[in-house]
Amino acid sequence: MFDSLLIANRGEIACRIIRTAKLMGLRCISVYSDADAAARHVEMADVAYRLGPAPAGESYLKIDAVLEAARLSGAQAVHPGYGFLSENARFAEACADAGLVFVGPPVEAIRAMGSKSEAKAIMGRAGVPLVPGYHGQDQDPALLAKEAGQIGYPVLIKASSGGGGKGMRRVDRPEDFAAALEGAQREAQAAFGESRVLIEKYLTKPRHIELQVFADSQGNAVHLFERDCSIQRRHQKVIEEAPAPGMTEQRRAEMGRAAVDAAMAIDYAGAGTVEFIAEGDAFYFMEMNTRLQVEHPVTEMITGLDLVEWQLRVAAGEPLPKRQEELSIRGHAMEARVYAEDPDRDFLPAVGRIAHLLPPRESERVRIDSGIRSGDEVSVHYDPMIAKLIVWGEDRERARQELHRALDSYEVVGPTTNLAFLSRLVGHPGFAAAELDTGFIPRHEESLFPPAEEPGPAIVALACLAELLRGEALAEARAAASSDPYSPFHATNGWRLNMETRRELRFRRGGEEIAATLHYRASGYEIEVDDARLKVSGRALDETTIFAEIDGWRSQVRAVWQGAQLTLLLPGRQFSFQLVEPLADLDAGDEVSGSMTAPMPGKVIQVKAAVGQKAARGAALMVLEAMKMEHTISAPGDGRIVAVHYGEGDLVDEGAVLLEFEVEEVSDDAA
Repeated sequence: MFDSLLIANRGEIACRIIRTAKLMGLRCISVYSDADAAARHVEMADVAYRLGPAPAGESYLKIDAVLEAARLSGAQAVHPGYGFLSENARFAEACADAGLVFVGPPVEAIRAMGSKSEAKAIMGRAGVPLVPGYHGQDQDPALLAKEAGQIGYPVLIKASSGGGGKGMRRVDRPEDFAAALEGAQREAQAAFGESRVLIEKYLTKPRHIELQVFADSQGNAVHLFERDCSIQRRHQKVIEEAPAPGMTEQRRAEMGRAAVDAAMAIDYAGAGTVEFIAEGDAFYFMEMNTRLQVEHPVTEMITGLDLVEWQLRVAAGEPLPKRQEELSIRGHAMEARVYAEDPDRDFLPAVGRIAHLLPPRESERVRIDSGIRSGDEVSVHYDPMIAKLIVWGEDRERARQELHRALDSYEVVGPTTNLAFLSRLVGHPGFAAAELDTGFIPRHEESLFPPAEEPGPAIVALACLAELLRGEALAEARAAASSDPYSPFHATNGWRLNMETRRELRFRRGGEEIAATLHYRASGYEIEVDDARLKVSGRALDETTIFAEIDGWRSQVRAVWQGAQLTLLLPGRQFSFQLVEPLADLDAGDEVSGSMTAPMPGKVIQVKAAVGQKAARGAALMVLEAMKMEHTISAPGDGRIVAVHYGEGDLVDEGAVLLEFEVEEVSDDAA
């Protein structure tokens, strides 16, 4: 066994690898970009080396920089994690040339599976069932359109390299094919450096089931059972679980055999995942990921194994620790990916500083894999995952309940997150009944994306109490620091010289303003909100926790302030308010009429609009890229381009005015 390991990655997966490597007595070396200089994975390592500036292309994807860090640190092995260089055959080859052990499969296996088209051909020869489609080299758009027509709509365009839903488009009509192909190829080029795509039949109600496989250099191979990853948004996984609901022993044996055959067909070694798409009684090979998967913890939870330890031992030349007949399933596990993203805006990535972070308490049933801490920044340069929340239960229902409770107790303040959405998803009757397929989220859109809950009088009263208690703490601090700490002017009980003991508070939420009147009483406060009059009292337990009593209801509530921004956290619910300062200038000016703004920070990769140009409603005007995903800015109606403020290659902040659009007025006598 080697004694030192460089982890060529960042975030939660780097932290995850370091934990196991240290338990095995290995010296751990981290690498980092300028954006990650104070990151958790840097602090966990024994030593860390800078790679370069924040963009991944100038740091984590620079093979020469990673190898130089390995040389300087004296590393004997390199673990690539997932993403970045993990499935880059050139990197694996460069590690071998440098005398480093690459903790992954042989270079030839990475190359074989790196191209989805080549992978399909190999699997077809090995007898692994394939989805009907076109996997050829010829990328002529006319040929691809013809092949799509022969396959039959709907079809799925997929990048030949990479994964994660990037470079993927569903096409339902022939007339939409050209635009979808262009977008998929452009996104694939940006994410993987290669624009080649393949075309497959789009199954209308499929399940995404994958098999964890492991092989060693002695020719042994096993599968560690299946994971169901059918709950997806934008072709990316949201919830993963193991074992797959409804899986029979016969089907498990068939899929396991196919997965092992796939690994043996390319002389595999190490950890890999063979992904299948299943519909009815049939299942088809989709792709093989030649690395550790994001969702590997659910397999660890049901098998009791450490897959990173297996990786390190196999990379060191040891045989697999167990044979197939020694492996078994215990209970059920689920994983939810906690992201900084806005589900109500088509899951657009969110960025910003984590002002408050309190995950559920870890136990034998609850596990948190994360590289983010309170105060850290979610950057535009990397995937916006905050954490993976993994739970275990004796059966699926108990695991689901455990996950639901954990999600409702997870506290994050800062960028918008998907926590409330995940809670609704896990609590949905259809999910509880295991009615799973990749169309689950769009099919249940109405119940999964309800209108935002408006705060009732009791919630507004809590916001008022939070402001009052904050004022008390500030007044006490000022009094303690003053020359006359007992002055009545430091009092917080409503005392005013020749004035009534009442106060007006105003909050802004969205575009609306909420007003409340506070009356100071000997026993606390009386708060008027709309037509309600509530008796309120409470005290601060610490900087972020208050104990509140409202008309006899008592509870601990988390209140997090960011300047004048207040976030109230209750189990499974979150409300944000902006305190309106009495002397603040409330007239910020009207938004520029017809202006179209950036929904998130990113890079302009295509401009399809010119000043004076006319455009129909829904026409694509500009394409932004954020975190390797594309977002199209479309015309809000029929009209004309008045101004274009950014060009291709420009970086933009969220809210930046990209262009100005003038909607045409429809005359009264228009037909």
